[in-house]
Amino acid sequence: MATVTGGARVAGMTKWEYLTAPVLVHATKQILDNFGQDGWELVQVVPGPTGNENVVAYFKRPVA
Repeated sequence: MATVTGGARVAGMTKWEYLTAPVLVHATKQILDNFGQDGWELVQVVPGPTGNENVVAYFKRPVA
């Protein structure tokens, strides 16, 4: 496990980029497959801010 000392990052630590995206419930599989093909890993799904049928998905992938 990498540690942080005095605010400095340890060499070899994985760096991540993140993406938040709305997901239409009626097209969930297609949308998630598309993000997966681009290297995004689904981290979490939460209800959308308006309370409708859509959800918000949080993704991450290593920075190239």
